[in-house]
Amino acid sequence: MTEKETNVQHFLDLIQKSRKGKFKIYIGMSAGVGKTFRMLQEAHALLKSGIDVKIGFIETHNRAETQQLVDGLPIIPRRKLFYKGKELEELDLQAIINLRPEVVIIDELAHSNIEGSKNEKRWQDVVEILNAGINVISAVNIQHIESLNNDIKAITGIEVQERVPDRVLQLADEVVNIDLTAGELVTRLKEGKIYTKEKIPIALDNFFKTENILQLRELALKEVASQVERKVETEVPKGIAMRHERFMACISSNDKTAKNVIRKTARLASYYHSKWSILYVQTPSERGDKIPLDKQRHLINNFKLATELGAEIHKIEGQNVSKTIMQVVEQKGITTLCIGKPHLSLFRIILATHTFNQLLNKLSSLDIDLVILS
Repeated sequence: MTEKETNVQHFLDLIQKSRKGKFKIYIGMSAGVGKTFRMLQEAHALLKSGIDVKIGFIETHNRAETQQLVDGLPIIPRRKLFYKGKELEELDLQAIINLRPEVVIIDELAHSNIEGSKNEKRWQDVVEILNAGINVISAVNIQHIESLNNDIKAITGIEVQERVPDRVLQLADEVVNIDLTAGELVTRLKEGKIYTKEKIPIALDNFFKTENILQLRELALKEVASQVERKVETEVPKGIAMRHERFMACISSNDKTAKNVIRKTARLASYYHSKWSILYVQTPSERGDKIPLDKQRHLINNFKLATELGAEIHKIEGQNVSKTIMQVVEQKGITTLCIGKPHLSLFRIILATHTFNQLLNKLSSLDIDLVILS
């Protein structure tokens, strides 16, 4: 069985598991990488396997290779409506729900529907179709993901208006990256396989600069990796799942070198491409009305630094620091606990408690590493 046939079979298996429609998204770093082409290839393979698959909406952009693949596939006619004196075509949501194909192909997930449509966005149509028990295969470019909007603007200088909320990708049962090297994508552009001849020079000078493509490719790869990690966490039993690193830095209000601990933990997390957080256990003596102003200021500055470096902040009230640490690392699935050298106040607090051995035993039983940072 070829890799393509294996992928098709995997999607067929998913279809059987739930009444709610299964959702597959092809994602790419830009236009022209081949998302629509791959969707149509998969549609032909599903049709050949006896699956009732139909085209709900496809956008070939007049690309000859893509257009050829539309031939032979059942198409649900688009809904026609007039807008500002022009006849336009849109996805026919109700026709898809009424016909109830097993699988429907819907391109351009980030598309904004024409005024007068039931939903403002096409992704909202897709959610309705999934809720109706129909399986959907769709596609989107990385620049249309809501949380990446600022990154895309920084890379390309363009603020993308049509965007898809991150939660829509989280609904997907499968997210597949269609990847090309920068050189391959530029070659496709120059060969006229993406845009018409007159648009090629403009594209090469703007969106399709090699440095832009490389950064967009990185974003696409990271996005798909995060979706795969999410599926592993939710679907793979913990005893079988490969360990994903999660770092936590412990700081105290007295810790004068907390900034070093925070920065070093951030570097470790960056090296492992992992999530990280900081933990401050607020004892009764350090509650808001009792903690000195200078300590409050240090904590606020440290929280701000950690946030800027991408950390999640955990400020927990607790009588016993060691026990609170044990509870939090277990709840949050921490794999590595980072702490300052023994001369730091936080470490002295932990050593002073009779539960320190319990902490070490707990970390050991949970397979959590303890890192002491200088």
